[in-house]
Amino acid sequence: MNRFDYIRPASVAEAVAAATQPGSAYLAGGTNLVDLMKGGALRPDCLVDISRLPGLDRIEWLADGGLRIGALVRNADLAHDALVQARFPAVSEALLSGASAQLRNVATLGGNLLQQTRCPYFYDTASACNRRAPGSGCDALQGENRSHAVLGWSDHCIATHPSDLCVPLVALDAVIEVQGPQGSRGIPLETLHPLPGDTPHLETMLSPGELITAVRIPAEAIAVAGHARYLKVRERTSFAFALVSAAAGLELDGGVIRKARLALGGVAARPWRARVAEAALEGGPATAEAFARAAEAALADARPSGDNAFKIELARRILIRALQEALAGTPEQRPALPASPFAPPSGARHVA
Repeated sequence: MNRFDYIRPASVAEAVAAATQPGSAYLAGGTNLVDLMKGGALRPDCLVDISRLPGLDRIEWLADGGLRIGALVRNADLAHDALVQARFPAVSEALLSGASAQLRNVATLGGNLLQQTRCPYFYDTASACNRRAPGSGCDALQGENRSHAVLGWSDHCIATHPSDLCVPLVALDAVIEVQGPQGSRGIPLETLHPLPGDTPHLETMLSPGELITAVRIPAEAIAVAGHARYLKVRERTSFAFALVSAAAGLELDGGVIRKARLALGGVAARPWRARVAEAALEGGPATAEAFARAAEAALADARPSGDNAFKIELARRILIRALQEALAGTPEQRPALPASPFAPPSGARHVA
């Protein structure tokens, strides 16, 4: 680990001013950043500790029924909030499927959104990685790549975004509140992470020094609360990143789908909103045939980036399964294995 300066600002304005300096990085829970620094994959010159900034650790219900979540809210607090579980159940399910209880007690909302890819070549400083060292190449292209992207990748980077939480948030039209040197602005979460193209080192749309202060979920998204699920396929049952995942929410009028909200995880460098699949479902019947057609539409542009053609069919199947589970209704109690397609029947008690 390189030597670095450490600053603990007293306000958001002070934090932004400090982070505009080249080589600076924000530090909150540190569950991802510190590991990357230990391995030498990231070498910031200055850490700006925002973990004690006032006002960023609140879960607030807005007058219109929407939700505002401060960037420093801990994942565990958000996952176990009773109203969040009732109104945005897929958010809770996604959080509980990621990491361990100990990590969820430390990790923050903002850090979850900005966590780095888990591509092993990004972490290995002896490997070529355009995301870590622009212009160096991508060893993943000819390496071990069965877990890599099948949508939106380029010859410069085939990594995937690892967040579970981002997948339902994107499906629910979440918006990020950002404070920076030029003031405040909102960014749809769907556009926060650009596709790699020929500049994979540009990992977000944030400008230098900009700080995520909160995430807003609009009140309209509550309409799918009764029929919403997040499902995830992973290499092992516990504490693993998704090979593929899917968030599905349905607003039903009898047997007709009035509104569909769909997103995929583990398939691209960003959480993937499946809008073409949503359009294929809306206004039609909630049937197995309709779900299959939607899954085909969602993966129509998918192509292997290496030894991972199986992920395309796996993503189709997990999306169909998520739609089936959503149609059946949101469980009153969380499954014992949150987000797992192999969980016991709905209604089983969760064991922490």
